Amino acid sequence: MEGLLVMSAKERERLKIFLRVKRGELQQKEAATLCGLDYRHLRRLYQRYCKQGDRGVVHQGRGQPSNRARSAEFKGAVLARYQERYPDFGPTLAAEKLTLDGLAVDHETLRGWLMKAGLWQRRRKRKRHRSWRERRAHFGELVQLDGSHHRWFEKRAGQCCLMNMVDDAQGTTLSWLAEEETIFAAMKLLWVWIERYGIPQSLYTDKKNVYVIDEKTRQIAAESGLEVLTQFGRACKQLGIQIITAHSPQAKGRVERNHGIYQDRLVKELRLAEIGTIEAGNEFLHSNYCDHINQKFAVAPRARADYHRSAAGYDLASIFCIEEERSVTTDWTVRFANQHYQLQPLHKAAVGKGTVLVRRYLNGELHFCYRDRDLPYTLLPERPKPKTVVNKKNKRRSVSISEPYVPPANHVWRSFQFGKGPPWAR
Repeated sequence: MEGLLVMSAKERERLKIFLRVKRGELQQKEAATLCGLDYRHLRRLYQRYCKQGDRGVVHQGRGQPSNRARSAEFKGAVLARYQERYPDFGPTLAAEKLTLDGLAVDHETLRGWLMKAGLWQRRRKRKRHRSWRERRAHFGELVQLDGSHHRWFEKRAGQCCLMNMVDDAQGTTLSWLAEEETIFAAMKLLWVWIERYGIPQSLYTDKKNVYVIDEKTRQIAAESGLEVLTQFGRACKQLGIQIITAHSPQAKGRVERNHGIYQDRLVKELRLAEIGTIEAGNEFLHSNYCDHINQKFAVAPRARADYHRSAAGYDLASIFCIEEERSVTTDWTVRFANQHYQLQPLHKAAVGKGTVLVRRYLNGELHFCYRDRDLPYTLLPERPKPKTVVNKKNKRRSVSISEPYVPPANHVWRSFQFGKGPPWAR
């Protein structure tokens, strides 16, 4: 046989079996069992081997174009559309967008075309160096929460933060765009999650002071026997949500890898939709984008039971807020954020004393809660002046605290002062 004959490992083993059949060591039925083929199909292959020799063992379609191969015109149209509209898209995402444009192509086929044309390079996969942790079994058993700072709007706007929640068991994700990773942004995202799915059993976060207090404050609180919580931690405690902190970014790898999906896909989607503001971005996220991501990447949990609890009976607006205590004066005035407020007590004769709980809602509203009841209030234009003290001996005369008392000219004390004696002695 002339030339070089290329065979696969399976074809080489098949050639050895055919040689044994040719020498009479095996029957064709036994050879079919060893090759894992049907007897009639093996007979056809063996007859071709007897006619063509070793070349008859090689697959007849090797080196030939596939019968299902796309035409050169279609391939050129796909590559032209890719370079025109999706030059930095990955093959998977680009295949989805090309399908919407009427150019349906498999992502692996597109990957091969792009690599052959020099428009895409295979990414190096890094070695794993950490132990694998199994997913939780139930939906809502553990939800990972983190923020990702990125130029989500590219040059159309500045850098902002994407708050992202990912369920550990199912991979369901929900996100919210904000300027920074703040308490307000974390509370808003958790509020949206609860309205959609329910109250999760626990949250997996990092050690930012948005979620938990720092180590030094925690030690001081432990020594004093007090419980110190952040505003977000206080809200989670009221809802019965346990906060678990991660010691490294790799520990909460589900949400970290989900950041990569958003940074790859969401940036391009916002560009195609010509969105450049946080408000429009959140509307885009919660219209159908998060649902589309969940349909594509979420998996079925190992257990059917849903560990989310119903939020019925909870006033989420009063829970997801900034809570602070302030002293209330006897005339029912309170100072908060360098402003003075006049509270209206439930009873006119009531005297203010103790503390009042000031709640600043996420929408900016202020609520003053005194003994578990919200009191109406008005904003005072200036700081209240101290009242004058009334002399009990002479109620007709009121004396200011700042002014000293000066006796009148005919006062009896003045007669003693000048040596004239009392009036009855003159």
